[in-house]
Amino acid sequence: MTAFLYARVSTTGQNTASQVDALYKAYPGGTLREEKASATTMERPMLQIILDIIHEGDTLVVWKLDRLARNMADLLAIVDHLQGKGASLQVLDQNIDTSTAAGRAFLQMLGVFAEFETNLRKERQMAGIAKAKAEGRYKGRPTTIDPEAVRHCLEVEKLSYRATAKKLGIAVSSVQRLAKG
Repeated sequence: MTAFLYARVSTTGQNTASQVDALYKAYPGGTLREEKASATTMERPMLQIILDIIHEGDTLVVWKLDRLARNMADLLAIVDHLQGKGASLQVLDQNIDTSTAAGRAFLQMLGVFAEFETNLRKERQMAGIAKAKAEGRYKGRPTTIDPEAVRHCLEVEKLSYRATAKKLGIAVSSVQRLAKG
């Protein structure tokens, strides 16, 4: 059984020293991987290496949940991947261990509350936008594409969608959308 210790910070100006200390204190002989990246799971090479080589009976150990995953979907994908390989996740700060029934249940409860909070935040945001629109304060994102320039390219210059997009420096899908509307 191997304990893979994973420490991550978001920027190069930060350091992993406190995480590494806590990880080595819990697992003195663990295999440490450190990363300085604020990215999705797939864009973190050290985490990907651990997920690729971890085997049955191994444990991925992190100091805090936010050092492992940016959102609940990422976290659940990582946990599913680990469980599929017969491995587990241990989060030192929250005392979560997915090798136990209680640890899995606690992690799932955290997921439910995180999703609930996300939904509440979206509802508040939508209510705020609706209120601002009603008061005339919300205009939406400013237009960055000139519809007349697109029409000119298509109708006067007889350019294709692709040529129009290239000339104006916009996406082909934007040209298509404006041509239809």
